[in-house]
Amino acid sequence: MSLGFDREWQLDELLDEASREKIGPALRELLRGDFALTDGAGQALWGQPSADARREPLILELEAVGYLLSSTAPAAALSAARDLLLTLLRAQIRFKMASTLHLEAVAEDFESLKREHARLSESEARYKTLSAELESRVKKQVDQLEERQQMLYEAEKLASVGQLAAGMAHEINNPLGFVRSNLSTFEKYVGKFAEMKTASGPAAESWRVLDLDFILEDSIDLLHDSAKGMERIARIVADLKAFSNVDRASEEYADLNNCLHEAVRMLETQTPAGIGFHFDLLPLPAIVCLPGHINQLFFNILRNAVLAIKDAGRPGEVRISSEADDEGIHIRIHDTGVGMSQEQIEHAFEPFYTTRPVGAGVGLGLATARNVVQAHSGRISLDSQPDVGTTVTLFFPTPP
Repeated sequence: MSLGFDREWQLDELLDEASREKIGPALRELLRGDFALTDGAGQALWGQPSADARREPLILELEAVGYLLSSTAPAAALSAARDLLLTLLRAQIRFKMASTLHLEAVAEDFESLKREHARLSESEARYKTLSAELESRVKKQVDQLEERQQMLYEAEKLASVGQLAAGMAHEINNPLGFVRSNLSTFEKYVGKFAEMKTASGPAAESWRVLDLDFILEDSIDLLHDSAKGMERIARIVADLKAFSNVDRASEEYADLNNCLHEAVRMLETQTPAGIGFHFDLLPLPAIVCLPGHINQLFFNILRNAVLAIKDAGRPGEVRISSEADDEGIHIRIHDTGVGMSQEQIEHAFEPFYTTRPVGAGVGLGLATARNVVQAHSGRISLDSQPDVGTTVTLFFPTPP
């Protein structure tokens, strides 16, 4: 705030009490007698002026700010003392003006510094906000890079497992073909051998003595059991081939609702009594896909659902729903089976991981399902509770 650089000064401001105590004795000595000092209004600042005292005005800026009075001093001495006092007052004015100017400059600098400080504080706050945002964005980018690196690592592992699965499928499929052919031929040979039973003569007696009825009956049972084993091996090989994308078919438009119905029809013949299927399907747009792989995907998930209900030891239902929105196609398959723990869910999509007893599953169902879903740019997720059931959610994007 301005202290008044350019203003009219009063005598008591220019000569304060301390200053008057210093110059008073000096003036008395110069004037060799009494003297008085009054302000412009006649108020005495030093001494007591007498009525007959001569006075000399103290004129500053064309106005008298005070009077120097003496009744004993010669006129020349009083005039000289006045001039000396005016010189002192002018010097005091310059000092006070310089001091005031300095204070005003300091005050202005202080205000400027305060404004600059406020600007810097605002800038610092803005930079802190930008720094926090940048740090958040960098952290997000790092998390995305780590996630993608992990996905790449998982993809490389899946590719390695896929190559292994493809090799195993090829190696198993070759001997499987001729073993199944040999079993079929051997079954025909057993049929020929059974014709000896109706023959007469020593052959009939030998048939009875050797108890060939039992051998023939047991041989047929063994052949049937072996044929079932071959079918299971063939199914495992099919899973391995689907997991490794062996025998990839060409892409074509398909309705996923039809694929769901086909998968259920394939599975119904193997479904135990007390387990049913319930459809809640809405119309879906056709998408470009590999229908054979999609059918294998649905078959694996539905078979897992049936096995989960069977393991629960109670009747149950597999509910299948589908719907489409602007983003794509959503399919949910829910069973009322044994469910899974959180730890089991975390490993559910790993190749060859299974919750079933040893020999009852190879752990490729969900691994193959995820492989097929990802090949179609989709997503798959699990939601499960022990002894309650499991829901598998599938998403397939549709072209814009």
